[in-house]
Amino acid sequence: MNKTEIPDNSLSEQDEVFSLAVDGMGGDGAPEVVVAGLAAAAERHRGIKVLLLGDEAQLRPLLAKYPKAASICTIWHTDQSIPMDMKPTSALRMRQSSMRLAMDAVASGRARGVVSAGNSGAMLALAKIVVKTLPGISRPAMAAISPTIKGDVVMLDLGANVACDWRNLVEFAVMGEAFAKAVLGLPAPSIGLLNIGSEELKGDEKLRVAAEALRESPLASQFHGFVEGHDITAGTTDVVVTDGFTGNVALKTGEGVLKMATTLLRRVFKRGIVSKIGYLLVRPGLERMKEWLDPRRYNGAVFVGLNGVVVKSHGGTDAEGFTAAVDVAMDMVTHGFNDSIRDRLSHMSALLSPQQNAEEREPAVPVS
Repeated sequence: MNKTEIPDNSLSEQDEVFSLAVDGMGGDGAPEVVVAGLAAAAERHRGIKVLLLGDEAQLRPLLAKYPKAASICTIWHTDQSIPMDMKPTSALRMRQSSMRLAMDAVASGRARGVVSAGNSGAMLALAKIVVKTLPGISRPAMAAISPTIKGDVVMLDLGANVACDWRNLVEFAVMGEAFAKAVLGLPAPSIGLLNIGSEELKGDEKLRVAAEALRESPLASQFHGFVEGHDITAGTTDVVVTDGFTGNVALKTGEGVLKMATTLLRRVFKRGIVSKIGYLLVRPGLERMKEWLDPRRYNGAVFVGLNGVVVKSHGGTDAEGFTAAVDVAMDMVTHGFNDSIRDRLSHMSALLSPQQNAEEREPAVPVS
């Protein structure tokens, strides 16, 4: 399937539909990290077909080096790519960039999803304008998976929307539930709203209104209520919903705590001969913990609420991490992620009607 192809934006019944459109030039280690990651993905996903966008002169020698990647890829040549530090407004003007053409492929129906390790701001801007939001979704959100004591948790929003109203939070709950079903394989994921306390009177009005709406929705049996920061790592719920500002702070704080803990453990085990002997005794357990908390396992933030699957790999990831991002995208494509959101929204249209404003949904119990 390794060939050069420059498709137009129209799609006929005879045209091949690709599983994913992959930005071959996005990320610090591109294009080799991308191609090496696709080689591993070829082994994990039978029947996967990838439209690989980027500079053919760079991609073709790499596909020769990684024949398994070559077996699933069709090259769509472009010599334009979006730098990691480019502003989104400038990136929008690059209509022939590898990232833009990947988005075009999804918008035209030529591919079912996009994976890129490129510029995050540019990717979100292009996704909104080119792929567009699903009907009934006012704003897309960024979702990702994080480790907990009990397993994994889906968190959203992680930075796409700094300020949100109650409707946005309810939509995020719908999208988070669908994501947990598709990627974690949970039949009925539990949902929590991140707050400063678990009591019903805690938090601002938008949180209390969103909680009331979820209790009246088809998700009522899965809605746990309010959760606090420590509940994220405790695995109290399968999905944690918050605004983008709070979610991003929580995510970065968690990453920082993990790095600090790793640094402190290294210091402890280097303090003397007794500590070094102790390290040798506990090393198998530490190696297992390192594997469990490996950030590459959780690589692949998703812009949810769009007319297609859009997965953002970390820009500095390696091949294994990029494969994990492809895994997330394929799980969503295979399990009908967007169909699940559409189905939920169809049963919640009256609940989320713009005419039903916040005053009409004011909580019955006043704030103390």
